[in-house]
Amino acid sequence: MKQFENEFTYRRFVESGKEAEFDALFEEAVKNAKEHIFGKTHPMYIGGKEILSDQKFTEKSPIDGTIIGYFQKGNREHARLAIKEAKAAAQAWKLKPYKERAALFKKAADLFSKNKFMLSAILSYENGKSRYESIGEVDEAIDFIRYYANELEANKGYLRKNMIKESSAKVESGFQGAPAITPEKITIRMEPFGVFGVLAPFNFPLSISVGMSTGAMITGNAVIFKPSSDNMTMLTGLKIYELLKEAGLPDGVFNYLTGPGSEVGDELVTNRDVDGIVFTGSRNTGTKMITKAYELNLQKMFIVEMGGKNPAIVSKYADLDKAASGIASAAFGFNGQKCSACSRVYVHESIKEQFISKLIDKARDFKIGNPIEKNVYLGPLISENAFNTYNSAVEKLRATGKILYGGSKVNTNLSGFYVEPTITEVKHDNEFVKKELFVPILLVEEYKEFNDAIKMSNDVDYGLTSGLYSKNKKEINEYINSIEAGVIYINRETSATTGAVVGMHTFVGWKGSSVGGKGTGSKFYLQQFMREQSVSVTQ
Repeated sequence: MKQFENEFTYRRFVESGKEAEFDALFEEAVKNAKEHIFGKTHPMYIGGKEILSDQKFTEKSPIDGTIIGYFQKGNREHARLAIKEAKAAAQAWKLKPYKERAALFKKAADLFSKNKFMLSAILSYENGKSRYESIGEVDEAIDFIRYYANELEANKGYLRKNMIKESSAKVESGFQGAPAITPEKITIRMEPFGVFGVLAPFNFPLSISVGMSTGAMITGNAVIFKPSSDNMTMLTGLKIYELLKEAGLPDGVFNYLTGPGSEVGDELVTNRDVDGIVFTGSRNTGTKMITKAYELNLQKMFIVEMGGKNPAIVSKYADLDKAASGIASAAFGFNGQKCSACSRVYVHESIKEQFISKLIDKARDFKIGNPIEKNVYLGPLISENAFNTYNSAVEKLRATGKILYGGSKVNTNLSGFYVEPTITEVKHDNEFVKKELFVPILLVEEYKEFNDAIKMSNDVDYGLTSGLYSKNKKEINEYINSIEAGVIYINRETSATTGAVVGMHTFVGWKGSSVGGKGTGSKFYLQQFMREQSVSVTQ
């Protein structure tokens, strides 16, 4: 079995002195997408067949309004058809040997890798990411596929065999602990649940979608996949379908269904023939789905990641340059539209002014504009709703806190919603300390004692990611043992709270950030898509 290696596309190009080639490949892919991919009408794919609906979505780029394409507005009937097809396909799919499933997905990973610049170009137009963020997301999708395939093989399909030997003693009737009359062969196996609904987010429409879907399918389940239709990212979802089909995935194992969550998503949650839901999104949506299913006595498997309100602590023992760099990247990369984005900073009072000055310098240096262009760091917000959230929060923060930097719309001569990264100073009772915003607003608060910083960091319902900057070993140990977060980074200059690498970190939420406490890109992720069965056979 080939050892797993991360894709690291941009890193490989730069380290080999080929950054110009990287840029040329991306720009050629953008040109090709504009000329040959965008603007077309696309069907849904259910059971391998093209399915049309009476109504359509028009997907436009948040960058400049470019029409990405026209997509079907599916409804409950389409969802029920997809469930029927998935349930039928799951019967044969689960019987396929695990090595064959792993091999198919490894082939898919190679196809994703071959098409990585095409995918990254589409991704940048769909949700406004820079070329660097986009290629990193494509890499993560490829990494998920290869890592899970390797895990399935390394664990031999999660099959274990035991035996109870025949005893020399004989008894006439059985009881607990009785000697075995004949040899007993026992197989412990992990069986797929059957059908999973995969509900994808807009912010990582390729990597998270691929990761969730691969986890379900490689373990023997069939999938109904619904990309985001509110903040539209449906073309990347279609490309996932096309590449999996090219890799040889049987019809019905992956069904591509576009439609509103109020109909398609709700049908997947409430339909008894759907065995599980994989979801990444807001806590409010996640908990509502779980509540609705269990109120209907549907004991579905829920694998959900539900956001964060992620803190970073800057100690008086911190390297302030490293802290400013890592926190600025974590807070403002992709405009804070990441569940792992840093949204709160607790800084020691003795170095607060010095740190804030460095942080503002970092924010000021970020180039805002068309993310398709080289060296642009911040593109547009995903939608007008996000822009309204930003404006509303800034207005309230002007009244209840202190705006240290930013807070305004940026004129780029493009039709999208472009805003400044915003740094505000607040008190801990401010409503936004506990409220996830998903826009580029960072809250800063000072502290006196290190333990107070940890208490304030933990004083939210979420527990996804967290960061610390300190050279003090006592503080580092206290932080590791006390912080309530599934992913923690210490003295990380590239990013304080974002950027988990598949196979290296596990990406997992605690508290209100997840259900189950098992992370993506980890040793335990695949097991959630299966249930254990003990099979005993005597002759």
